[in-house]
Amino acid sequence: MICPAKEKSMKRAVLFDLDGTLLDTLDDLADSGNAVLAAHGFEPHKVEAYRTFIGDGMSKLVERIFPPGVVTDPGVLQQRLQEYKEAYQARWRNKSKVYEGIPELLAKLAERGVKTGVLTNKAHDFALKCVGEYFGEHPWDVVLGQREGVPRKPDAAGANDALEAMGVKAEEALFVGDSSVDMQTAVNAGIRAVGVSWGFRGREELIANGASVVIDAPGELMGEL
Repeated sequence: MICPAKEKSMKRAVLFDLDGTLLDTLDDLADSGNAVLAAHGFEPHKVEAYRTFIGDGMSKLVERIFPPGVVTDPGVLQQRLQEYKEAYQARWRNKSKVYEGIPELLAKLAERGVKTGVLTNKAHDFALKCVGEYFGEHPWDVVLGQREGVPRKPDAAGANDALEAMGVKAEEALFVGDSSVDMQTAVNAGIRAVGVSWGFRGREELIANGASVVIDAPGELMGEL
């Protein structure tokens, strides 16, 4: 007896990273970091250097932009973090822009009835601001940034919260991101990992950290559902 081919499992939800996936925020994040460095007499980094500083939350970003040993004291780190948040508050929408093809992708997902969410290590209040500013008309099911008491990505806690909010199981979702942290998050949560090549990191990093596939344009995601 010939068995029919198993049909592809349809996905009901897509969970997106924010920085480097939906939004190109590199310049604003870099300008904010360099402003803090300048205030303390340190040389600025080139914007491209921030590609490797970003991804593990603002606290780690601040720790990485200063020379080794400068912000190891927890009190100093908290002070510099607050300075960075104030600098970013003044700059977060100066140069940031939506990646080409993202609005069309979100429209297609909404038309098909696919649930959508954002999970980012960006501080929760800034995550809400960015999503509201650039994607305010899209019917998001959940938007989660880094929150007090919740482990940041790649821990699965945030992803699990997002899945619960969307009312779907891990196997019914895709996780889309541009970094090793995103791919590891997907793997840890049991979600199929989709890497994007247009973000802050490279294809090799994505594949090495669990990407099932790497797409080169937002529209390609529709073929993964």
